[in-house]
Amino acid sequence: MLKGLLVPHHIPLTIDLDATVEFLVGLLNTPSPTGCTAEAVAYTQAAFEALKVPGLTFSLTRKGALLGHWKGKAKTEPRGVTAHLDTLGLMVREIKPGGRLRPNAIGGIMWGGVEMEGVTVRTFDNRRYRGTVVPVNPSVHVNANIRDQKREADWMEIRLDERTTSAAETRRLGIDVGDFIFLDPRVEVSASGFIRGRFLDDKASVACIYAALKALKAAKVKPAQDTYFLIANYEEVGHGGSAGWPVELSDLLAIDMGAIGDAQHSDEFSVSICVKDGGGPYHFELTQHLRQLCLDYNIPYKPDIYLYYSSDGTAYWRAGGAGRVALIGPGVDCSHSYERTHRDALEHTSHLIARYLMSEE
Repeated sequence: MLKGLLVPHHIPLTIDLDATVEFLVGLLNTPSPTGCTAEAVAYTQAAFEALKVPGLTFSLTRKGALLGHWKGKAKTEPRGVTAHLDTLGLMVREIKPGGRLRPNAIGGIMWGGVEMEGVTVRTFDNRRYRGTVVPVNPSVHVNANIRDQKREADWMEIRLDERTTSAAETRRLGIDVGDFIFLDPRVEVSASGFIRGRFLDDKASVACIYAALKALKAAKVKPAQDTYFLIANYEEVGHGGSAGWPVELSDLLAIDMGAIGDAQHSDEFSVSICVKDGGGPYHFELTQHLRQLCLDYNIPYKPDIYLYYSSDGTAYWRAGGAGRVALIGPGVDCSHSYERTHRDALEHTSHLIARYLMSEE
């Protein structure tokens, strides 16, 4: 028998998956490439505050991230929980002589994964224009080599849905270098429980924090320790979780996607527990504690190692953070492209977050 299947003083928790998916769909449909996240931060703050969790307050950091503080039963070993809502994206690098735009990537864009995707270009004064990410000279009836053409930044462009054939005409639309380009999220929720779209990395994890807070409020439970929640907005460029924490932070639980692929253990139906990633191993005792919580509360989980990945927990450590760090998250297929997860992964990740917050260790 697995240790702890019958847990003393077991407090039942209910994860409201319908409300969680509704929140997630709204967040996915709110653009937030790194550097242009205020709209998504406002959406998240409004949703979190609408939960009316007693003792939980929110503010904005100087970097524009959302920071929550929930008073716990004790404050001797304060904890942190973080997920990020900033996403991959594009910016205008150049207005080309023919009026099309040369894009520049924000974060680790896979160009083949965004080819032929719809976009919205946001100007400095918030005018918005539609377009498409296309390869240079994309027609197979004109370019015999298009199938073999490299998919990289210098061979991709934004075709605007406006009458423009010159750089001057495009500039007259108000478009300029440095404008943000939002990729269409194309969110769909299936009857079988799958959620697919762009930017489940890492908006699915923000939704899991939302669900955990909702479940704890419904159970009339407060965290074992004072807890800080950072919804970061610069993770995709490496420094989202590096600042904003109290120096006395004891633990930091980072929530980010579990990457799925060949030789990986993670799946779309469990909570992934990352024991090591590109930044190195996470804290052994804290990771073991999370695994034991999964056993105690029958939470399906998958331990895994991600070779080409690092998190805001790593950013915190590299910035000098002294607390223990662990990383969990819902399994997500096809990372940095058109992603997919399942309601089960959201449920089990949310459940583990809640149990961690309640745990006395």
